[in-house]
Amino acid sequence: MELVPHFWVALGSIIVVNIILSGDNAVVIALASRNLPHKLRNKAIVLGSAGAIVLRIIFCLFVATLMAIPYLKLVGSALLLWIGVKLLVPEEEGDEENGTAAPAGMWAAIRTIIIADAVMSLDNAIAIAAAAQNDYLLITLGLIISIPLIIFGSQLILKIMGRFPVIITVGAALIGWIAGDVGITDPAVRDYVEPYGHFVDYGAKVGGAALVVLLGKVFAARAQRRRVTDLELEHHS
Repeated sequence: MELVPHFWVALGSIIVVNIILSGDNAVVIALASRNLPHKLRNKAIVLGSAGAIVLRIIFCLFVATLMAIPYLKLVGSALLLWIGVKLLVPEEEGDEENGTAAPAGMWAAIRTIIIADAVMSLDNAIAIAAAAQNDYLLITLGLIISIPLIIFGSQLILKIMGRFPVIITVGAALIGWIAGDVGITDPAVRDYVEPYGHFVDYGAKVGGAALVVLLGKVFAARAQRRRVTDLELEHHS
């Protein structure tokens, strides 16, 4: 391919579009990796981001087919809701010194990042493919170049979370909001909700955010009570 100015303009466009659309993905990356030791956290962020980008490239190749499959986005919406809830529940403490729990936690974080990004990238793939004018070399180059910027964004969000823990709840609520948006645009339900306009759209988004926060808080409180009970039993024994 001749590297004419049009190529560089299109490549710049695909990078900018991907960065703009990846704000919510950076939140997921930060949330999923926040409890890992620093060394493993960076590894999880890099591997998770790379895996997510590979899936996004694949989605751009088959975006038209994927978007037309009924119930696919509903399943993805349910997955996002569950991921949002899980990210609010404190993880069980492991023995970080001998590494018995940390590696498993790292792979769980990578899996969470890739699954969540896959669901959230269904719609994003349309904009990315349009910006690249369906040129798959441009799509691949643009998304790969975007990886360091996405990693930087997630690292920045991690630092903000460290100073303002409420951001964790806000991030989980954002995942629930996106889950509502993904589910309500599924071809299987779109015709039924379209006559009601934006009211149903916003209702699904707000409902998704509220559901994630509510269930997350309930499960987190339950996990905390279970931990206290275990400590009491361990103390008495």
